[in-house]
Amino acid sequence: MSQKLTGVLVMAYGSPSTINDLGSYYTHIRNGEPPTQALLDELHLRYLAIGNRSPLSQITYRQAQSLAQYLNRSGVSASFKPYVGFKHTVPFIEDAVEAMHADGIQEAAAIVMSPHVTDYGPQPYMERARRAARSVGGPRLVEVADWYREPRFTAHWAGLIRDSLARMTAEEQRATAVIFSAHSLPRSLPVTDAYAERVRESAERIAHAAGVERHALAWQSAGRRPDPWLGPDIVSVTKDLWQRLKCRTFLYCPIGFAADHLEVLYDNDIECRALVERLGGRYLRPPMPNASDSLIACLADAVTHALEQKAVPERELQS
Repeated sequence: MSQKLTGVLVMAYGSPSTINDLGSYYTHIRNGEPPTQALLDELHLRYLAIGNRSPLSQITYRQAQSLAQYLNRSGVSASFKPYVGFKHTVPFIEDAVEAMHADGIQEAAAIVMSPHVTDYGPQPYMERARRAARSVGGPRLVEVADWYREPRFTAHWAGLIRDSLARMTAEEQRATAVIFSAHSLPRSLPVTDAYAERVRESAERIAHAAGVERHALAWQSAGRRPDPWLGPDIVSVTKDLWQRLKCRTFLYCPIGFAADHLEVLYDNDIECRALVERLGGRYLRPPMPNASDSLIACLADAVTHALEQKAVPERELQS
């Protein structure tokens, strides 16, 4: 008897395929409003600084493929097939749902590659996926939520922190601060408080597991909307730790992200590094989870638990 074929829909923000696609990519992000030439020029410089392109989309494909392979080796009763859908570039979330339907997939686990995701905006990930599924007649989607609470997620980051500290002298460790960070959100959004609490919970879990006392939470990569954003920002936190606690080594852990992309490769590795070096300190950042064995095992646990519990029923959406 053949195994049931289950889809694994892996969703992510997406990234432009080439630097020439920046205009269309950011026009989509801005709901059809093209970026100004000044903004586009700034974005070009940022992408040039990280090697002309973000690796996010390629990493997302590797995450999806590795996740399906892991699940298929795990001995569960279903057979899994990966699908990738992006929020702001092709293949869009709707494209992935249509592909699952065309392949005869009747049920799929849907997971967003953002550990603490709280959907916001006019077209959130899961709403787009469910709306697309309704429009074509399936598949049934089982949301994989709050996967930052999986023990393997905490263990992954805690292990990286311990490894980094183990390479330091005792004196260096005493002058080291761990800075946990995640993408800032506008305070005006109704989901912001819940999102911030998820990130704080996650940071505290990791710090406890790693056995570090000198740590802080910071918010990074705030957008250009004029209203207030979550703070304190990563620059302010770094300066405060330098001045108030006399920290001289800064271990940045962008726990709000699952892969290398512009916000990590530029905002952390270029801007934060430049700040720390101007102060006279030392910048460190562990490797991002990407498609590492530990992250894939974490995601597989989350998918398995969601499918077993069927905890999040499909919402009735207005067309």
